[in-house]
Amino acid sequence: MGDFTSQELLAIFAMQGFAGLSLFSVLLLMALGLAIIYGQMGVINMAHGEFMVIGAYTTYLLSEFVMTYLPWMQSYYIFMAIPAAFIFAFIVGWVVEAVLIRHLYNRPLDTLLATWGLALIMQQTFRSIFGAREVSVILPEWLQGAYQVTSTIYIPINGIAIMLLTLLVTVTVTWMMFRSRWGLRVRCTVSSREMSGAIGINTRSVDRVTFAVGCGIAGIAGAAFTAISSTGPTSGSLYIVDTFLVVVFGGAGSLLGTVASAFSIAQGQSILEFFTSGSMAKVVTLLVVIGILIIRPEGLFASKVRR
Repeated sequence: MGDFTSQELLAIFAMQGFAGLSLFSVLLLMALGLAIIYGQMGVINMAHGEFMVIGAYTTYLLSEFVMTYLPWMQSYYIFMAIPAAFIFAFIVGWVVEAVLIRHLYNRPLDTLLATWGLALIMQQTFRSIFGAREVSVILPEWLQGAYQVTSTIYIPINGIAIMLLTLLVTVTVTWMMFRSRWGLRVRCTVSSREMSGAIGINTRSVDRVTFAVGCGIAGIAGAAFTAISSTGPTSGSLYIVDTFLVVVFGGAGSLLGTVASAFSIAQGQSILEFFTSGSMAKVVTLLVVIGILIIRPEGLFASKVRR
């Protein structure tokens, strides 16, 4: 490991491992929404990253509004920003499904091309409204700084907050999918659309809400993203490939697979980036994932629906 001492290597792995957990949190939030849309509906949504940007810009606008008109709320605006990011992304997702996606079910290539075009339109819209330069939010004071574990290991407080948010969203999505009436309807529709319609389930409504919920979760990912990075019109496109990789590698439709895949990919990239470079880390990670998918094409955890 070059000229690093064992103590330095331990600190490096600890710090990079925690950086990987922050990346894991954002990837998982993105992948949870995409797993619902792609895994449950079979829709290849190439504009999913732009819904993350909607959440990020919503958080930015709310931050600017609070700083200008309600400075006394600076420490608490983030608790309004997260649900606002979900709501705005949910509404846009609802409209997109009603206007575009509902005409393209069972046509995966058409959905890929249509949503890719939608992504370009949304990027240009962001650029026209907010400009080409990246923007950043002002974090509350209690989210700034780091927690010192040892003399050489520091853990950013905003990273801890993102992981707690990810845990909450993951538990909520799991409950919704496997314990709520909506989740039951979604799983029934995935299993047999014809039989679901025959027993009185409004499959069109299920599709619309499912797509909108997936987009809303991407909006939450955007709110979390603002805590660790600046936001620009093309920020979402930087994550869309990794997000699809997480969903396919974990097994489409498998929430457990999505979590395991996001953790593996994020940790692998984070540690490799330190010892090589960002591009090389992505190449090595992609090669490893492709090799595993050749052996196990259904992903780490194949869902019952896929089988």
